[in-house]
Amino acid sequence: MKFVFTDKKVTLPSKVHAYAEKKVGKLDRYFKSDAEATVVFSVEKGRNNVELTVRSGGTIIRVAESTSDMFATIDASVASVERQIRKNKARLAKRLRQDAFTRSVDADEVSSFVPEVEEDEFKIVRTKKFPIKPMTVEEAILQMNLLGHSFFAFKNTDADGAFSVVYQRNDGGYGLIEDEG
Repeated sequence: MKFVFTDKKVTLPSKVHAYAEKKVGKLDRYFKSDAEATVVFSVEKGRNNVELTVRSGGTIIRVAESTSDMFATIDASVASVERQIRKNKARLAKRLRQDAFTRSVDADEVSSFVPEVEEDEFKIVRTKKFPIKPMTVEEAILQMNLLGHSFFAFKNTDADGAFSVVYQRNDGGYGLIEDEG
């Protein structure tokens, strides 16, 4: 597994990076050899934040954790990734390593045990059909706000009619998702 560490507005000692590499490296057993882990460390209002993103093939798993201790935050983020993998293991089975869930437990790993959670089926409870209209990003944001929705799909006239989605971010800003094709 390849690692990319980023420190945002904080300077951390190398032992924190080494600890993160050791803990996140244990997730390697779930992924094929092309896996890459991006770990972003930050401190805001006395809270230690870790954003952990693991990419392997077409699968991306992202978690964000925050505690008062950086080491505990690293542990919590690794546990969250394991929880996501276990929760969705049937859906992820083709994308993960074949022996990802055969596990030998040693004394160091007992503390990171994540209980297995029964998987819920994806259940579509409503289907809507509507024409996707061509408009600019600004028009799409306006339309989304007028409807009171948190996202809005449209054909982006600024990008030659490519399918796009604007969405309301938790920080109050807006995001744009565009089709590459």
